Amino acid sequence: MKPFLASSLALGLAFGSAALAQTPPTRDPAQIQAGTYAVDPGHTQVGWRVSHMGFSNYAGGFSEVSGTLDLQPKNPAAAKLSIRIPVASVATTNAKLTDELKSAQWLDAGQYPEMTFVSTKVAPAGKDKATVTGDLTLHGVTKPVTLDVTLVGAGVNPLNKKVTVGFEATGVLKRSEFGVKTYLPLIGDALHLTIAGAFERQD
Repeated sequence: MKPFLASSLALGLAFGSAALAQTPPTRDPAQIQAGTYAVDPGHTQVGWRVSHMGFSNYAGGFSEVSGTLDLQPKNPAAAKLSIRIPVASVATTNAKLTDELKSAQWLDAGQYPEMTFVSTKVAPAGKDKATVTGDLTLHGVTKPVTLDVTLVGAGVNPLNKKVTVGFEATGVLKRSEFGVKTYLPLIGDALHLTIAGAFERQD
C-alpha cells in the first residue's frame, strides 16, 4: 500500500472513530432534555404476536410510524404521547397473509387507514419505567389501553447529532373488543404489542 494512501486511510478511520466515540446513552431520566420529540420512523417498530391455533405464537409488525412525545423530565407525569400507525403497513413473512390482514376480513385498511394512540395518563413506576394509559383507536373503535414503558436510552445520536430518546413499550389488547373477530377462537383474541420507539428532539 502506498504511504499516502495508507496515511489517508488511517486518518479517515481516526476521524470515523472519533465521530462514533460519543458519550454513551444514559438511562437516567433526569439527564433527558425537555421538549417536544418526533418519532424517528426509520428506527421505530411496532410488533405484534397472537396465538395461532395454540400451536405457535405468530408475529408481525407495522412500520412508517409517526407522532410526537412531549417530555418534562422534572415532571414525568406531564408527558404526552400521540402516535399514528398506517394500517396498510402491516407485514408478516407470508405475502398472502399480509394481504388478508389488510382486507375487510381483518383490519380493513381501506376503511380504517390509521391506528392511533393518544396518552391520557402517565404514571412513573420506578426510575426508568412508567405506565402509560391512553385511547387506542383501531378498526373504528376507541378503547383505553395501558402500556408498560421502559427507558432504553437518551443522548446525542453520533451520526446525525440529534438529541434522541428511546423507549420500549409492551401491552396486550383483545382484538374482539375492536371488532376484529375473524377466526375466533382458533386465532387468539389476545394481541401482544411490543413497541420499540425512537424519538428525536425538535429544535
